[in-house]
Amino acid sequence: MKTRIENFYTVAYNWLITYGPKIILALLVFLIGQWLIRLLRRWITKFFLAPKFKQVRPFLEGLIAISLQVLLVLVLMQILGIQMTIFAAVITAFGVAAGLALSGTLQNFASGVLILILRPYKIGDNIITQGQEGTVSSIQLFYTVVTSFDNKTIIVPNSKLSNEIIINLSRKGNRRIDIELKFGYTIDIAQAKDVINKAIASSKDLLTEPKHRIAVSSIDHDGYKLIINVWSPAHGFNDVKYALQERIINDLKQNGVKLQGM
Repeated sequence: MKTRIENFYTVAYNWLITYGPKIILALLVFLIGQWLIRLLRRWITKFFLAPKFKQVRPFLEGLIAISLQVLLVLVLMQILGIQMTIFAAVITAFGVAAGLALSGTLQNFASGVLILILRPYKIGDNIITQGQEGTVSSIQLFYTVVTSFDNKTIIVPNSKLSNEIIINLSRKGNRRIDIELKFGYTIDIAQAKDVINKAIASSKDLLTEPKHRIAVSSIDHDGYKLIINVWSPAHGFNDVKYALQERIINDLKQNGVKLQGM
């Protein structure tokens, strides 16, 4: 019995001599590492306060924090002498499997980060993409939410937005309204232009610059067409166009100028 106890103490002593310094060093490194990680997280939080990182900040802060913790664990394993061959193989296999399974999701994430940094559009912009038109209501890491003008919610994966054409209708601040009207040859062009010019002048929501234009766009066997180009703010474009069209039709009727087919 005494021999067994002596053997136990001998083994315990040898183990403490061998691994004690490593454990103490690992504890010190752990404490110092946690302190450094907290400092880095504070600095990173301040760096990501810029408006362009508003949407991506929570994810990036969490991603960086987890990466630093994993790095610290790997350092501690190295100090303690834990073999990482099997551990590394498992992590590699898991990473490959996860990468294959989430390839589309990761592509959307990368595209979302690019969109948030490069800002081809922002919240509140009117855009046309994937055959859909509406107002950007939210930009997430994996998708963008667009609200159509008839109040439908359209969710577009960010990979589609970063790799294909986006028409930003709001970027320039104004848009051109194009209206085409057809008249018979009995209608004097100067008279029709005069009525339309007055209708445009009385519309408060139209822009005076660039100047509007009225011109003959085509000549047919039964009449001619006038094209009207006027400018309006990008936001509220459709409302302004509808109101102008209604005003022009009413003013033409009041002045006895008939449209072709009416």
